[in-house]
Amino acid sequence: MNEFSDPLIIAGRRFRSRLLVGTGKFPSPELMAKAAAASGTEIITVALRRVDAGAAQGNILDHLDPERYLILPNTSGARDAEEAVRLARLAKAGGISDWVKLEVTPHPAHLLPDTVETLKATEILVKEGFVVLPYMQPDPILARQLEEAGAATVMPLGSPIGTNRGIQTRDAILMIIAEASVPVVVDAGLGAPSHAADAMEFGAGAVLVNTAIATAEDPVAMARAFRLGTEAGRMAYLAGTAREKSNAEASSPLTGFLGGQ
Repeated sequence: MNEFSDPLIIAGRRFRSRLLVGTGKFPSPELMAKAAAASGTEIITVALRRVDAGAAQGNILDHLDPERYLILPNTSGARDAEEAVRLARLAKAGGISDWVKLEVTPHPAHLLPDTVETLKATEILVKEGFVVLPYMQPDPILARQLEEAGAATVMPLGSPIGTNRGIQTRDAILMIIAEASVPVVVDAGLGAPSHAADAMEFGAGAVLVNTAIATAEDPVAMARAFRLGTEAGRMAYLAGTAREKSNAEASSPLTGFLGGQ
């Protein structure tokens, strides 16, 4: 198995990398670009509130090669479906993309996604021809509803955005994975490469990481570490992780060897 024989497929498009990265919180755009390159990612999310879609110079898009990356605008900061849809339309009109990472987070203290407004915005944007990747509560029923509405992925949170707490919603995500026919991307809260590996080991299609890379002492090295963690976790999943046991079991036989039999 190699990265070419096990692609991530979203809306019919094939990607070798299963690590998506964000662009917020980096000390500089230049460092962000170096970390993105080190991560091996092919999908980069960009908050639309930090981009002047009509500007020819001076925004974060100047530091990202559209031939190398799929630029995935996100509607970070949108408080309801109406605002999220407006942001997505602005990105499309500005020539950024008709793919959108949908985020509807009305409360700034916890940034948890609004279930009703997320589903409403997904239904509107899909009808308008957008490829919609919605950030969502880890709710298997909502995941099914979003998929039925035409979402290209579902993106349940591992823990609240920016907390670096890892996967605190594991059981719910496992239920989503068991039922989904679109990629399940664990989004938000992953704080260490081991968290990414864990998500991949239990069957997630991909992970999205921003804060843990951007705020590391060495973002480039951390991006590389997340790349390796994601790849290792996926490889372990495909290899078939050994099941847990309640009792110890020797890895070498206890009979025959010492007696020369």
